[in-house]
Amino acid sequence: MAGAIAVSFGLTASLALAPPAPPSAAAELRAYVDAHAQGLRVSPTAAAEHLEATGVATRDSYTATPGIASLAASGTNYDWAKLVLVFAGWPITDANVTVLTRWMRQENSPKNWWNRNNPLNNGWGASYGPGGTGSNVSLVAAAENAADALLTHRGYAGIRAAFADGSSTAAIESAIWASPWATGHYANGGHWHYTPVDVVQAPASAWG
Repeated sequence: MAGAIAVSFGLTASLALAPPAPPSAAAELRAYVDAHAQGLRVSPTAAAEHLEATGVATRDSYTATPGIASLAASGTNYDWAKLVLVFAGWPITDANVTVLTRWMRQENSPKNWWNRNNPLNNGWGASYGPGGTGSNVSLVAAAENAADALLTHRGYAGIRAAFADGSSTAAIESAIWASPWATGHYANGGHWHYTPVDVVQAPASAWG
């Protein structure tokens, strides 16, 4: 009887110490939306005065940044590039998206740019299997990890500044080559390609 109690206690303790399961892609999405909720506030006085004077309620135009769900639903390599920019807080400019898609092509063929859910071959936050290659649970997690690496590593300060400006592909690419991201530094641009990158959609399963 005492032995049975001891075994039962051991099983209970083992179960109690089991690590929690990692969050799902859907849970990560909900957490991001909750943390970055947006709203539009209009002065009640201004709105009332305008309506009284014109009889028409109008609003100024405004723009919106694409969100995680819409980018994941579209699911292309260009959408993933924009997702990195969203997570990093950088502007979604033509220059920024162009460089990111070119950079992705340097690391993976556009035909399977989602390989191992790691389009930039970023080791930051990735898990490693027997082959030593980093992988992510989803492309959403991969974008968040890539943004986190670029924002955190002191060697990427030049990349951060160039993406934050978002106006010059040459400035961003030069910063990437000079950084420690790739040990070969892309031959200081000698191995870089400038032709347009094909738009390729990843399987829905890669997005989580």
